[in-house]
Amino acid sequence: MNISNRAIRVLALAAALALAGCATNNPKDPLEPFNRAVFSFNDKLDKVAIKPAAEVYSNVLPSWMQTAVGNFFGNLSDVGTAMNNFLQGKLEDGMNDVMRVAVNTTLGLGGLLDIGSEAGIPKHREDFGQTLGKWGVASGPYIVLPGLGSSTLRDSLALPVDIYTDPWAYEMPVRYRNTGTAVRLIDQRAVVLDAATLIEEAAIDKYEFVRDAYLQRRESKIHDGETKSRSSSDDDVGPTAEMEPPVKVVIKEEQNGGGGMGSPLAKEIK
Repeated sequence: MNISNRAIRVLALAAALALAGCATNNPKDPLEPFNRAVFSFNDKLDKVAIKPAAEVYSNVLPSWMQTAVGNFFGNLSDVGTAMNNFLQGKLEDGMNDVMRVAVNTTLGLGGLLDIGSEAGIPKHREDFGQTLGKWGVASGPYIVLPGLGSSTLRDSLALPVDIYTDPWAYEMPVRYRNTGTAVRLIDQRAVVLDAATLIEEAAIDKYEFVRDAYLQRRESKIHDGETKSRSSSDDDVGPTAEMEPPVKVVIKEEQNGGGGMGSPLAKEIK
């Protein structure tokens, strides 16, 4: 079984267990007991395996090579971004994304060089969860997925679409695909090493910090950074209060340009 199919089964099982678990009175996080348990598991997994691998990767691999890895997977993620921009009715952004893929794939040596950005073609980041949000689908409860990190019910259900609109999901043979997915994960984790350390030092309750930052950032992305008026019906999409440190952490992570599945911690602060 390849990594993509395994990830889909994990998120489906996690969503089912979460919805069947004990609920709390927190409207943003009714599944908090389950989520905290999974968050703790992800945090341990990160400390034991993923963070050490990312530190070795960051210290051993030359910076230009790390940039090339990020550019390559970022170029692949632009394919799904283009699709989602078209689905959201943002035709100009979608055409820019198509142009980026064409330029970077041809002139940028298969995406290793980001010629598109040098040429002034803006980079966007859209996923199917954002598209569903744009269509008016409520986020549902906050969920922490094993090995994948922060999500919501809507974003969890959208994740298989994101996986299978990524060209890397079709790379053959499977062992190359799985190796590339592992490199992608480690590369994404390496980008946020300093930011993750900042969170660990600054947050009184790391779980709440990560959750609120994630929900705020997702709401901002769905509305393209525009502030949405607050009402009682907004409780399922998280806080709207300004939280500058979490937002800055997210921006740092996303500048890597890599899409797809990240490390547990990288996904949580996304």
